[in-house]
Amino acid sequence: MTSPRSISEIDLSPIPGKHYWHCHREWREEFIYFMMVDRFHDDLQRVPEKGPGRVRGSGAFAQLKKFCGGTLNGIRNHLDYIHQLGCTALWLSPIFENNDAPDRNSDKYHGYAIQNYLAVDPRFGTKQDLVDLVAAAHDLEMRVFLDVVANHSGDNWFYLGNEPKVYDNGREFTFGGWRHPELPRPIELRNPNYYGKKGEIRNWDDLPETQDGDFFSLKGFKNDDTQDGLALQDILIKAHCYWMREADVDGFRMDAVKHMGELAIARFCSNIREYAYLLGKRWFLLFGELVAGDAAANRYIGPNTPTQMGNKTVYFGLNSVLDFPLYWTLPAVIKGQRPPADLINRYEALRENALNRGEMGRFLITFLDNHDQIGADYKKRFAADARDEQIVAGMGYLLCALGTPCIYYGTEQGFSGEGFGDEFIREAMFDLDDRSRNYLNPQCTIYQAIGKIAALNQKLEALRFGRMYFREISGNGIDFGLPMGHPCTLAFSRILAEQEILVAYNTSTTERRMDYVVVDGAIQQIGAKMEFLYGAEGAVIVEQHCDPGNLSKFVKLDLGPMQFVILQKT
Repeated sequence: MTSPRSISEIDLSPIPGKHYWHCHREWREEFIYFMMVDRFHDDLQRVPEKGPGRVRGSGAFAQLKKFCGGTLNGIRNHLDYIHQLGCTALWLSPIFENNDAPDRNSDKYHGYAIQNYLAVDPRFGTKQDLVDLVAAAHDLEMRVFLDVVANHSGDNWFYLGNEPKVYDNGREFTFGGWRHPELPRPIELRNPNYYGKKGEIRNWDDLPETQDGDFFSLKGFKNDDTQDGLALQDILIKAHCYWMREADVDGFRMDAVKHMGELAIARFCSNIREYAYLLGKRWFLLFGELVAGDAAANRYIGPNTPTQMGNKTVYFGLNSVLDFPLYWTLPAVIKGQRPPADLINRYEALRENALNRGEMGRFLITFLDNHDQIGADYKKRFAADARDEQIVAGMGYLLCALGTPCIYYGTEQGFSGEGFGDEFIREAMFDLDDRSRNYLNPQCTIYQAIGKIAALNQKLEALRFGRMYFREISGNGIDFGLPMGHPCTLAFSRILAEQEILVAYNTSTTERRMDYVVVDGAIQQIGAKMEFLYGAEGAVIVEQHCDPGNLSKFVKLDLGPMQFVILQKT
């Protein structure tokens, strides 16, 4: 099947007779599995490693700098592995056709150097393969999100003299020429005026450089409000609507939104959202990569939240962004490397935002690990210096706390890559040296534990919708306070109406802890039992403070090193 060359060749009317899939869940109820398409699985029939232990993943550094062979069919053939983990949604790294490698030592396997927005990269498969993957996921009641890049194109043209340019106080450099006679596509993108032409970004936090410059060799689009900028955005919007129409996908993860600008993002999201409604897709998710704090996120989040840009009030933004402030905090707290106060303060910041913005904390995509680890020279997966119990506790925390949890592929198998370069944290889940073996092991202890907690997340509404409170603890049952250092019992409750779910974790790697943990005084009754749903057997008794003037209620938890538990009133 030949892909279209031009926007004028695509039809955006709904496919006659097609029923577009609509999920009954809110998107904030999802448990997202994020994978790099090239690294999850190829088309070969392989046998998984077996046993409870963890694995490192496959690939030497030189191998991982090039395409490894993962395909869309490889994902479809192993959806059961993701589904049984408890994940309810897939996030695919960019699948559109990318530039060929400029040399023989490195490929654009990651997908962020797009040269054809109207075709699937043939190394991943075909458009029909994508259609079949999405349909198979829908049969399992799973959503599929595509990673899309509207801030920049691939290295599709060069500056005059074919020399790299560096951002220089907004100076516009001279366009040199196209690298390919037929690309990029759609062919409407073969207009030099649709690109900023201001050279590579050097100061990633400086405006307007960070929005006007190029992403290294990737060429930045002119996402402004000029006539050319608006024409460009219309092309990109229609190109992405095309994939919603053809493949019935359920959301887009927007790459590099900080560099694209608020108005361009708002315009893109508004049009995509309207087209989704036209197809009957009520919960189409638009979430962004925004490497910044909450103050920046406020400008982008919320289809009904006003954003002021000059004399314009913009209402249509992203549904969500990735929760980088939590990512910068939680992993180190789980491992006992940062004080619990840092984690508690992160949620206090969310509470302050909620006073002005509603339920902001519930609308962030939370994660322990990712494929970029922006800002770090030495890359290290969360599991690289974590024990199995800590990996389970980290993912368990995400599945029980505020936010929409996302797991980075391989975490469930204990992938522990580390080194100087992205490739060290982008291992293959199929053996690159043994064509008979993969690492999709359902017997892995980490995989099974995450699956059990994910099942509770889907069963208990309080874990998806409840309010969240960190709990005071005490070693003697008299003097209570929030934990200040390690080791400690880190505990919080999720409360929905008359339901309370208590989550607790012993951060010590060596010591058993016996702590009293506060529970909700209005919901819990003295002498009642709270039953362990995960992490232990039996139940604990709700007690009252010994001081007659103190109405606090609590339970006593006896937790082994790194033990993670979930409890509920029987």
